[in-house]
Amino acid sequence: MSNGPAILVCQGTGCLSGGSEEVFVSLERELRNLGLREKVQLKRTGCHGFCEQGPIVVLEPYGVLYCKVKPEDAAEIINSAKTGEKFVEHLVYCDPSTGNPLPHYRDIPFYGKQERVVLGRCGKIDPENIEDYLRTDGYLALRKVLLEMRPEDVIEEVKRSGLRGLGGAGFPTGKKWEASAKAPGDQKYVICNGDEGDPGAFQDRSLMEADPHAIIEGMIIAGYAIGAKKGYVYVRAEYPLAVKRMRIAISQARKMGFLGRGILGTAFDFDIEVFRGAGAFVCGESTALVRSIEGDKGWPKPLPRPRTAEKGLWGKPTLLNNVKTFANIPIIIRYGSAWFASRGTEKSKGTAIFSLTGKVRNCGLIEVPMGIRLREIIYGIGGGIPNGKKFKAVQTGGPSGGCLPAELLDMPVDFDSLKACGSMMGSGGMVVMDEQTCMVDVARYFLEFTQRESCGQCIPCRIGTRQMFQILDDITRGRGRREDIDLLLELSEAIANGSLCALGQTAPNPVLTTIRYFRDEYEAHISEKRCPAGVCQNLSSPETT
Repeated sequence: MSNGPAILVCQGTGCLSGGSEEVFVSLERELRNLGLREKVQLKRTGCHGFCEQGPIVVLEPYGVLYCKVKPEDAAEIINSAKTGEKFVEHLVYCDPSTGNPLPHYRDIPFYGKQERVVLGRCGKIDPENIEDYLRTDGYLALRKVLLEMRPEDVIEEVKRSGLRGLGGAGFPTGKKWEASAKAPGDQKYVICNGDEGDPGAFQDRSLMEADPHAIIEGMIIAGYAIGAKKGYVYVRAEYPLAVKRMRIAISQARKMGFLGRGILGTAFDFDIEVFRGAGAFVCGESTALVRSIEGDKGWPKPLPRPRTAEKGLWGKPTLLNNVKTFANIPIIIRYGSAWFASRGTEKSKGTAIFSLTGKVRNCGLIEVPMGIRLREIIYGIGGGIPNGKKFKAVQTGGPSGGCLPAELLDMPVDFDSLKACGSMMGSGGMVVMDEQTCMVDVARYFLEFTQRESCGQCIPCRIGTRQMFQILDDITRGRGRREDIDLLLELSEAIANGSLCALGQTAPNPVLTTIRYFRDEYEAHISEKRCPAGVCQNLSSPETT
């Protein structure tokens, strides 16, 4: 491998869909024609985060980032890579407020205001090459755990870190590990939940595509801590690239002795396989996911049910955590729980990863410290609202979350603050909306999604979400009645209290928050037969009143 300049081509799903493979092939051909293939390193990487600007190419060690690259740009890019002194001006990011070119990604606000810890390797290493992972301290945490720590020491370190599950509920990770370790049983399992189904969310997918070994290393450490010998990565079938790269990484780890029997010369045995889910949103719920792996319907188990940590896969104790949670584990072990706990807030430690999408200039994958203000994310990292429009709301937590208005822009983003406002962290989706968004229509959209994804087992979710959707649909079509708002609130309470699993229990959140913060829009739709945003076609708009 060359020690000279390196050209890193993003090969995440977003950039691939924009033609980055053709860019890579063109660069490779040009390097070969110029006789530079051994002098300039050309590497495929995972997602670099700035999806709005893909395909992305980065020149190292210069830190130059090129945006929206096309195959015909190959010659200019290679010429600039020779010395790093000159950059291709028409390919670099320009500050939209000043028009000034910002060739170095450290100067681009989208990157400069982030704290990329879990995403630290993403966009920098080849996810299909274990040597790249090892060169960046990969599997050092596993070596430390197996050679220097007892299982109970590992659990204590995770507990002291304050890490909370990053799949939605935010349950303390160390406590879950401790419960799994204490549960009696000669066979235990570790499951990584990569069933990311929220509209607008893609951070789990991107991590699996860009840094699969970090997830695997975290799972192996978890297996050692709780006494498990087998792990599963549950990935939705709609993520073929994530499935492919996870399988490649597992195979490489096995060949290098990080998986299998007698890992690193110890008595510890552990192996992992990938299980592809069929794309049911409800399989993000733990018992539904477990049933899916067992070959049954992906239905949540009826209440009361034992915790998965005590009785999970095939009735055995099972530890289930999210992709991002496992990716944090090697970091905690390498740098220490005190280092990790020094970031974030008192009750929400570390960083949070969001898929920033919607009506915002800079869409993409971001990592920020817990407790950062919404305003810093949307305006500092996201660059604000395009086309001179005003910010109206941001949806966090997907269909299970809520819509937060402009008056909450200065609230800290963490588990407890979001919950207090009627939303949640969820799996990390963050959809920004501008003044041309109808909040009643947004609530209708999410209710349509959840009632379609309901497994249908329990009446409150199966019937209740359909009734709520029908009421919202009537309101957007000019058929709303004065009593509809109170009826929506009444149904929300019944569904939240009576549903079998979290899908139904949280389904009313988008409705509750839009009524709480945008009740005037509901009233305008019902009483005035007017859509203030001009979205609902059967109603009059501001331009026609």
